[in-house]
Amino acid sequence: MNNRIEKQIEIAAPVTRVWRALTDSKEFGEWFRVKLEGPFVAGQPVSGQLTWPGYEHLRMELFVKTIEPENYFSYTWHPNATDPKMDYSKETPTLVEFRLAETASGTLVTVTESGFEKLPSGRQEIALLRNESGWQQQMGNIKAYVDKTA
Repeated sequence: MNNRIEKQIEIAAPVTRVWRALTDSKEFGEWFRVKLEGPFVAGQPVSGQLTWPGYEHLRMELFVKTIEPENYFSYTWHPNATDPKMDYSKETPTLVEFRLAETASGTLVTVTESGFEKLPSGRQEIALLRNESGWQQQMGNIKAYVDKTA
């Protein structure tokens, strides 16, 4: 089983604009569909209520690892944490990394999520499969958001 997801999308906007959409927690919330309750700060947790239709009853919790302006942003989280009765805090979270690179026509966004092998065996495959399609959707969402607001 592959324990890593990687997706890329090119956005016709400057790195500065894409960076803001990615690392301003309010803008991130618009395209990711979560109402975060604070800013992204390296070394700090942030959480919020999902606004994705059908998932509004769930909260998302992230721990921001690294912010390297206009280049690299990473956080950890518990993927596919969709059962509100389950305590995911004992699980090792996966690492989500965003890298930005300037291109001739805008910005290349690469998202990588790794660490699925550290999840309990009963959750590995479903979390990987759901996040594989989820990241495909989210890359389209950030592009559409930046295209609309640039």
